[in-house]
Amino acid sequence: MKVYKNYIDGKFISSRTKKTFASVNPTNGKILGYFQKSDKRDLDNSITAAKKGFKLWSNVPAPKRGEILLNIASLLRKNKEQIGKLVTTEMGKVIAEGRSDVQEAIDIFEYMAGEGRRLFGITTPSELREKFCMTTRRPLGVCALISPWNFPIAIPAWKISAALICGNSVVFKPSSDTPLCAVRLIEIFEEAGVPVGVVNMITGSGEEIGDEIIKNNNFMGISFTGSKDVGRYILRNASASRIGLELGGKNPIIVMEDADMDLAVDGVIWGGFGTAGQRCTAASRVIIHKKINKEFEEKLLKRTKKLRIGDPLKESTDIGPLVAERAVKKTEYYVHSGKKEKARILCGGKRGEREGFFYEPTLFSNVKPRMKIAKEEIFGPIVSLIKVNNLKEAIKVCNSVEYGLSSSIYTRDIQNAFKAIEGIDAGLTYVNSSTIGSEVHLPFGGIKATGNGTREGGQEAIHEFSEIKTVYIDYSGRLQKAQFDTIKIKR
Repeated sequence: MKVYKNYIDGKFISSRTKKTFASVNPTNGKILGYFQKSDKRDLDNSITAAKKGFKLWSNVPAPKRGEILLNIASLLRKNKEQIGKLVTTEMGKVIAEGRSDVQEAIDIFEYMAGEGRRLFGITTPSELREKFCMTTRRPLGVCALISPWNFPIAIPAWKISAALICGNSVVFKPSSDTPLCAVRLIEIFEEAGVPVGVVNMITGSGEEIGDEIIKNNNFMGISFTGSKDVGRYILRNASASRIGLELGGKNPIIVMEDADMDLAVDGVIWGGFGTAGQRCTAASRVIIHKKINKEFEEKLLKRTKKLRIGDPLKESTDIGPLVAERAVKKTEYYVHSGKKEKARILCGGKRGEREGFFYEPTLFSNVKPRMKIAKEEIFGPIVSLIKVNNLKEAIKVCNSVEYGLSSSIYTRDIQNAFKAIEGIDAGLTYVNSSTIGSEVHLPFGGIKATGNGTREGGQEAIHEFSEIKTVYIDYSGRLQKAQFDTIKIKR
């Protein structure tokens, strides 16, 4: 079985620990390869390389940096099918979603390449004569990027593309569940012409190397996507001056009495069971107006029972496996919790009857907002149905959780739509569409426990990975004092 290595200073090298861990195919439990268990010595080595890479890369004109990002996008497009199958094999999402994961990476690298000809600052008048004022953007320095397993190509691409176009160098730590995808991405970078030391990758567990990354004072920026508890730990312990966090969600879909019910069912199926519910934007709560509750439940149940669980590489499969045995156990815990709190199972509620980490798509009705299944992020194929009397109550239920990432409302009434947009506490709101479907040129992120105010995607990602420098140019030839000197206006 092949042993894969860290990527430091333009070379694939073994960890100083001489220890490895396995990556496993969640469909059948077979080992895909072995990867390095890195420690502080490997981290220090990668930081040394990244510091050299930063000196080189930050002096490359941003439009030229953009050309290399376009090379990356081109190579990803050329290898889309092969990398998409790798995503499906290592992570478990169905093949259509594996391809989509790669397409999202293509899109973000193309978009960020264009930012190389913008990286906008502002110009503004001075309060004094013969003085010019402007802002410009500067890179942060060496950035640590810690990515999750559920989008093993797309999320690293979101982070790395923005960091690189701003002129930063990177130490990238992928999830230990999907390190093979990370290695393939690094190979693409190398082929695209990313200079030595600019992107470095080390593998290992969060407990062993993640903590070393967080507390290391050589990082000027840290970007993390993962659990709420780890995100809060990062905020308490990180030395970096710029921290970007995306920490999950408990996303609602409101279905009003005037909704196109078939369209809403489509949205719930996609939002709740796409990627087997393993998305931070997954629609795990469906809030239904009482007038259509029974009819909607029947339609949704009929569609859910038709979903096909199986080999995610087959085009006919609707739902693949969960990422690991621990994910199955967590889903089982929440099913037991829902039963204990007297929610009613309409379908599912048990492990799939096949090899691998499969779990049946599960619908709970008679769910109350106070129940665990209605309040906590599950990251599995469980959807809770909650009945409400009106839109005001629906919005109240939406806002009753600690997260605030994505949200959705299905309605034909524009007044309902705008009341939801204004009233729901979330970073994203969709109207007549599911909670999934962010586009790379728009900001992505949430409020409350979902993050710390930063956003990925679009120009907001540039803000995350760059500093603003304010510049004053006084060409008067004399000492002028802002707030002291008064400009006299002649009549």
